[in-house]
Amino acid sequence: MSPEEIAKLPYRPCVGVVLANPAGEVFVGQRFETPEPAWQMPQGGIDPGETPAEAALRELWEETGVPADLVRQEAETRDWLSYDLPHHIVPRIWKGRYRGQTQKWFLLRFLGEDDQVNIATAHPEFSEWRWLPPDAVVEQIVPFKRPVYAAVIGELKEHL
Repeated sequence: MSPEEIAKLPYRPCVGVVLANPAGEVFVGQRFETPEPAWQMPQGGIDPGETPAEAALRELWEETGVPADLVRQEAETRDWLSYDLPHHIVPRIWKGRYRGQTQKWFLLRFLGEDDQVNIATAHPEFSEWRWLPPDAVVEQIVPFKRPVYAAVIGELKEHL
């Protein structure tokens, strides 16, 4: 695909989850299919008929095994935040229909214990996970997502 063709594509509507433990640390998972460091917070598309908040809880469950009754929603980003995929990735992801994602982010406080996090889900996204201080999250994220992550952490940090 040419850069001009990619620029005409829409963004995929998506949600992201800042899962914070009681100490204010943030969950990050290493992408399963990526051998190089590719950490991220839970995120994914919004299904038809689903609100963003519902999608956030579903994605959290699908990617971490953490059910809705083990979290409390504490904040969300004011606006939708978008990122573009690197051009060489666009044709391989989502059948080349999107140039990137536009995301609404939710801060969910984890009320459970670490052993209640289970990344060995039906369709695993992460090979490992850890809690990080908010200030250490952005530097662990793949470069093309860092501006969105910096905006999310910056906006929600006061709630962490």
